[in-house]
Amino acid sequence: MSIHWAYAFTDRPAGLLDDARTFWTAVTGTRLSELRGEHGEFVTLVPDGADACVKVQGVDSGAGGAHLDLCVEDVDAFVKAARELRAEPVAEHEGWAVLRSPGGLLFCAVPWHGESVRPPVVAGSRLDQVCLDIPPSAYDTEIAFWAALTGWDLLTGSLREFRVLRPPTGLPVRVLLQRLGEERPASAHLDLACTDIEATRARHETLGATLVSRGPHWLVMRDPTGGTYCLTGRDPETGSLPRSTANGT
Repeated sequence: MSIHWAYAFTDRPAGLLDDARTFWTAVTGTRLSELRGEHGEFVTLVPDGADACVKVQGVDSGAGGAHLDLCVEDVDAFVKAARELRAEPVAEHEGWAVLRSPGGLLFCAVPWHGESVRPPVVAGSRLDQVCLDIPPSAYDTEIAFWAALTGWDLLTGSLREFRVLRPPTGLPVRVLLQRLGEERPASAHLDLACTDIEATRARHETLGATLVSRGPHWLVMRDPTGGTYCLTGRDPETGSLPRSTANGT
C-alpha cells in the first residue's frame, strides 16, 4: 500500500496553541490555514509555492509531542493492512482513522489529496523528520512494524540506537527510530535538518526557544510551549549526515 505523502504533526497543549502556531510558522516560513475542528484545534502550516507537510494540533491532556499522518489513496485498505501488522484502531472518522502501533505510538491514516511539491529550505533548515522514541523492550517490534507499514528503505543510523526509514524521493518527511536508554512509554518529537546548527539555534532562541542539551551532532531544544524538538547537523536537501559524521569520525 503506497504512501504518497506524509505530514509531521506537532501536538501541543490546547491552552498554548497560539504560542505554538506563532513559533512553528516562524521556524518553517509558513502561514496558517483556517482553523479546523470542533474547537479550532487543527491547523496546517502552509508554505508558498509548495504543498504543506506540517500541522499543529491542540491536545486536551499531557504535554503533547508529535505524530505522523500518512496519506494514501485507500484509507480503509491501509487501515486493514496496518491492523494485520498488529496496529490497534483508536478512532474512526469520516474518511480518516487514528491508530496505535504495537509499541504504543499514535499515527493517522488520511486521504491523499495530490500533494507532491516539497516545501523549500527556510533560513538554512528544513523540518523533515519525525523521531520515534522507543523503549528497548519494544524497539525491534517497532522497527519491523514501521518498515512493513511504510515499505520505505530501512537504513542503519549514525549510532547503534538509531535506525532510519527513508521515504521515496520527493516525500517530505522521513522517520528516525531511536532506542531509548530506559523503559518508559514510547513518544515522538520533530527534527529539523540544519546547514549550520548553531546559526539555527541562535535564530530559534530569538523566537523564544531554549537549548536543553547537546548531542554528538544534534541539539535538543524546547519551544515556547515547553515541547522538545531537535536541531540536527544533516543536509536539509538530502536529510543525510555529512559522510565524516555518518562514519563516526
